[in-house]
Amino acid sequence: MCGIVGAVAERNISNVLLEGLKRLEYRGYDSAGLTIIHEGELHRERQVGKVQALVDAVKNNSESFKGHIGIAHTRWATHGEPAQHNAHPHVSGKVAVVHNGIVENYGPLKEELIEKGYTFTSETDTEVVAHLVAEAYKETNNLLKAVEKIVPLLHGAFALGVIHVDNPDELITVRLGSPLVIGVGIGENFIASDQLALLPVTNRFMYLEEGDIAVIKRDSIQVFADGQPVERNITELDAKNHNADKGEFKHYMLKEIYEQPDAVARTVEMGATSNDLKEEFLQRHEALLAKVRNIQVLACGTSYHAGLIAKYWFENLTRLPCSVEVASEFRYRNPVVVDDTLIICLSQSGETADTLSALRETQRRAKVGEIKGLTTLSVCNVATSSLVRETDIFIPTLAGVEIGVASTKAFTTQLAALMLLVLKVGKVQQRIEPEQLSEIVTEMHKLKGQLDRSLNLDQAIEAMGQKFEAKHSTLFLGRGVQFPLALEGALKLKEISYIHAEGYAAGELKHGPLALVDKDMPIVVLAPKDSMLDKLKANMQEVHARHGELFVFASESSQLVSEERLHVIHVPDVNEHLAPIVYSIPVQFLSYHVAVMRGTDVDQPRNLAKSVTVE
Repeated sequence: MCGIVGAVAERNISNVLLEGLKRLEYRGYDSAGLTIIHEGELHRERQVGKVQALVDAVKNNSESFKGHIGIAHTRWATHGEPAQHNAHPHVSGKVAVVHNGIVENYGPLKEELIEKGYTFTSETDTEVVAHLVAEAYKETNNLLKAVEKIVPLLHGAFALGVIHVDNPDELITVRLGSPLVIGVGIGENFIASDQLALLPVTNRFMYLEEGDIAVIKRDSIQVFADGQPVERNITELDAKNHNADKGEFKHYMLKEIYEQPDAVARTVEMGATSNDLKEEFLQRHEALLAKVRNIQVLACGTSYHAGLIAKYWFENLTRLPCSVEVASEFRYRNPVVVDDTLIICLSQSGETADTLSALRETQRRAKVGEIKGLTTLSVCNVATSSLVRETDIFIPTLAGVEIGVASTKAFTTQLAALMLLVLKVGKVQQRIEPEQLSEIVTEMHKLKGQLDRSLNLDQAIEAMGQKFEAKHSTLFLGRGVQFPLALEGALKLKEISYIHAEGYAAGELKHGPLALVDKDMPIVVLAPKDSMLDKLKANMQEVHARHGELFVFASESSQLVSEERLHVIHVPDVNEHLAPIVYSIPVQFLSYHVAVMRGTDVDQPRNLAKSVTVE
């Protein structure tokens, strides 16, 4: 959510920090700031709103912001309203701190510090950290030791960047439950919440582990775990695969919708030949997959909807029981996890705090013997993320960088990866007939063409979207495997257009939602030609009889045609199991065009963040 950038270099680093913040804007934020040590003093600037306001303010006082060491931050408000005095960095005497995450026990710590004479100028939990470091430095006269001393006092999940005027060549960083990466340069080194922020200055990265504290200098990086020096590997990335340019598109979201045919094709080709799974796909994990007797999916938001679709696939194709749960609820309700369960964690970023916490709690229970035969697997778009490093098995989604907060290509590539997994488990356990497996794999290779044809619906859906611009609420309906996609369509519409929307299983209409239907309530229906189509048509008649206006995405062969209060857009015919992947594009287009018409910030919707790293 919040974004950290820090640098220590031989050159002036103010522009490096500001460019890093610009590249982190996708994460969601409400204010931005930076602090640089210049001529033996801390120089700080903070602004509410966009990073550009900070850039302009620094430019107007550029001489004060020339320095070789500094930290910068974009804030997404948790403690205290979005305001300049709450923006980071926070300062205590000669100490400046930036912080991602939450210090859960900041209240009692703040009271103790006030008793010691410290004055607070913000409502944030972060200012507590700055004062604690300043107090510890009085006793240690060593910045590393001061930080090491205060970290055990902090409860919660956080990442820190700390500088001190008396140590003008030293940046201290801490990673505990919140992502942080070190960028390795030549005569300069960096820190950031996301490697994307640093790609203009380096493509070599060191990924910190939980609890690591590092000392960053121009020509050295020292990492400590439990007070002892440790080695962390350096990974070199291909910057071409992390392109964040909008190109010819008005918004990142639109660009990413159009990238889906290639992204899905890449993901399919990762695991499948023309009519079978590749022999090497998950080959070294076959022994683990062979013993699985139950599936548990943990995810949040859009990834949760992908998990719900996978539940239909697992149970229909392999007859293995599958449960799907919102990670934030799973962790706290003392759930029953049976032996020989495969835990599947879904996350675009691999840093989603709730999903990581649920995973770690389950692993803890397995370690003490409460769960036997536990296997963990991640489906993720970031191969270097915490989630990937902490699970037994990893399946990448080859979506490339996704910037728009409303997930598009990460969702459809998750679905492609999950279907490959379902087929692999079915094959390893001989729970799926070879003929059926071959049929589905063959159909998966057709997805690129079907998705390409779906992109041709752009203008027609834009015209349809005009009927939603002034609406206040919408229902999305689907049956069978389309029901989770109805939930996803509703989420997309509400998160970027701010129209209230709900997704329902169409058969549930008569159990409550039908009371909402009138001439002012648009009803979006997902209607592929499948075994549920006739029942879905009956549900549509229930709406039509009550003067509801229907907006239907239907198969070309469905025989549905437009008439009064029934607007039909035909979607390419697709295999029944794979239909949610193709039908994702129409619902994404609808939410996108309605949001543009309503003038919202499509890529950075209010109050939301791309990577949710707090509970």
